[in-house]
Amino acid sequence: MSARILVIDDESSVRRLVRLVLEAAGYQVGDAADGRAGLALFGDGVGWDLVLVDQRMPGMSGLEVQKEILKRAPLMKIILITAHGTMELALDALQAGALDFLRKPFSTESLRLAVSSTLERAQGSRIQSPVGTVCREFTRTTINGFSFDFEEQVADVDLGDLTLIYRVNRANQHVAVVKVFLPAFVMELTRALADTEELPGGARFWQAMGEEALAMHLWNNAELPAGNTLTIEDVTPGLRNWLDSLLTVAFAD
Repeated sequence: MSARILVIDDESSVRRLVRLVLEAAGYQVGDAADGRAGLALFGDGVGWDLVLVDQRMPGMSGLEVQKEILKRAPLMKIILITAHGTMELALDALQAGALDFLRKPFSTESLRLAVSSTLERAQGSRIQSPVGTVCREFTRTTINGFSFDFEEQVADVDLGDLTLIYRVNRANQHVAVVKVFLPAFVMELTRALADTEELPGGARFWQAMGEEALAMHLWNNAELPAGNTLTIEDVTPGLRNWLDSLLTVAFAD
């Protein structure tokens, strides 16, 4: 039996596009124009396999709808759709139980891959660690249909630069090896902003920073970096927010 998917989005054009694409792929699709109508259609979740929910809707936000869905059906698989969100919003949704994110406008391929990847995930494979901690496991979720695993860290002993290597997958298939280049001067700047030489997590800190930068790129661009290489050229506002969040958690009383 094909999977049953519920789409909750206030834009009729988006609902129509999602229905056409997913029905053509063999899924059964229901839809609702706002959170309350979507929750009424969802009921106790029996008979539904996946919910796609838009973040910005009148009445109830996507995060509010998502939380209510997971109260009723804790193992329900959810994809958050947003045209307005930041990586911080994505991580809030992840912590609240989403398994994937789609950023508008998305391609039909991204939609199909995100849906197939999420449906194939084992139930209960959600992140339990607090947002902003060093050991946040991006590999247990997907972003625009992508997931990734850390492979190795290579240090330039002369210059002090780091190359962080990740294996990137899409729809549970390996698609590329991506290198995240972290220059020594950015590491020094990070220490200065943190006002400490002893960053939480030790060497694992830089791996987590590479994960954050790669996740931000996949979130904002829905595609691999050019040449499968990403250079962290500065502590961007997004990385600064991540650093502040991490230090708050790490040094909390």
